[in-house]
Amino acid sequence: MIQTNYLIIGSGVAGLTFALKIAERFPDKKITIVTKANADESNTKYAQGGIAIVTDKEEDSYQKHIEDTLICGDGLCDRSVVEMVITEGPKRLKELIEWGAKFDKNVEGTLDLGKEGGHSENRVVHHKDQTGQEIQRAILSQVHKKENISVLDYHLAIDLITENNRCFGAYVLDEKTNEILTFKSDFTLLATGGIGHLYGHTTNPVIATGDGIAMAFRANAIIKEMEFIQFHPTALYDAKTGTSFLISEAVRGFGAYLRTKNGHRFMPDYDSRGDLASRDIVSQSIDLELKKSGDECVYLDCTHLDMDAFKKHFPMIYERCKSLGIDLAKDWIPVVPAQHYLCGGIVVDKTGKTSIENLFACGECSRTGLHGANRLASNSLLEALVYSDKIYNYLANTSFDKSQFDHTVSDWKLVEKPSINQYFVAKRKAELQLLMRQNAGIVRNDADLLKAKEKLTLWKNEIEEKIKSHQINAELCELQNLITIGTLIVQQSIDRNENRGGFVKI
Repeated sequence: MIQTNYLIIGSGVAGLTFALKIAERFPDKKITIVTKANADESNTKYAQGGIAIVTDKEEDSYQKHIEDTLICGDGLCDRSVVEMVITEGPKRLKELIEWGAKFDKNVEGTLDLGKEGGHSENRVVHHKDQTGQEIQRAILSQVHKKENISVLDYHLAIDLITENNRCFGAYVLDEKTNEILTFKSDFTLLATGGIGHLYGHTTNPVIATGDGIAMAFRANAIIKEMEFIQFHPTALYDAKTGTSFLISEAVRGFGAYLRTKNGHRFMPDYDSRGDLASRDIVSQSIDLELKKSGDECVYLDCTHLDMDAFKKHFPMIYERCKSLGIDLAKDWIPVVPAQHYLCGGIVVDKTGKTSIENLFACGECSRTGLHGANRLASNSLLEALVYSDKIYNYLANTSFDKSQFDHTVSDWKLVEKPSINQYFVAKRKAELQLLMRQNAGIVRNDADLLKAKEKLTLWKNEIEEKIKSHQINAELCELQNLITIGTLIVQQSIDRNENRGGFVKI
């Protein structure tokens, strides 16, 4: 058994910033971060656009950012949470800069602020088109300097240890040795990111399999609003590999146009904001256009833009397109919507507490009330930074009864069992992804959802039997988690009877 004071599951911006703050405040406490891939592999790393923060008080205001967020959330945001997160933005940005994160500046030497869909003003602080990667780099370098933080990569948390609605740590699979380790912890933080690989066509990295939400659900935590899934309107369409590479919304903010293959600019047909409508509107409009035409993709036209300025702002996007033979000065980028972000998740209060004692959640796996029915672009990194700070402040400034941590935790009983057939796992995962894309995608209906529920119930029972009778490995655990998440999304989609934000049922 491994004892630690703080167990953090996940190594994105949410988990890392909490670890850094708590380690500085309590140098005598032990902080353990477990992450199932490299420490720098997370959804944070793939966030291109930036962080939405009000920094220019002459042109912009907190009130404008609050209203933009509420409009995007379509009546389901918690206003007090929106106000709290947005007004704390500048403090969290200052911290990032102090930790060494670098953000783009304009010729006057002030922050170069981008504009994205749904925003009324330029307020997106960015580092070219690799903002998440830059933040991750800066924070990880600080984390590695702290002697009381251990980072264990290739360690997959497989289940929380709970009793009487209290969390005492987690069972963790060492993916290199296949040993299941028991971590006993005073406090556990789930910062496990999103669910993209439930859909396959996603902008998320392969690690995004909803592990934290699935574990929390098995431990009876409250999970809400899983039906609100954001599909990014513009993922690069590559017929050979499926979709994965994100073409940032900031490209449309920079002036690019969406077109059908015949050249028609269709977004003004759907919304007065045209190409800068919010993501849900743009994704649903593209979905409708593709259903009407039978085409596999639409196109993003950058040919009229200043290419030198484009390369400076979006070097990664420019190079990726070039590597696929797309010359942006002459060619349009083929794009389709792809799963991008989950707005619901593990319900937390304003201090990041879940419904289970001593269990906290932060970042994309949590449901804070900020996003409502649809997340405003670039509010996700902001939410992760603010909530990791809230959790830190709560734990640093609250006195706890020591007796609540006195609990005997049993080690995982290891019994020799046969290995699972990997072909079975890969086949079932592909079938699951196809089912979710077809039956629980951008536009849903009850008949398809009920068929999906029936199939998911069969698969859930099947996977539970496989886990009992086979050696546990990472792929088997992830498949179980994906089936759990799929079931939650489908059931909560059936339960919702009104269309809001990113949720459309016909």
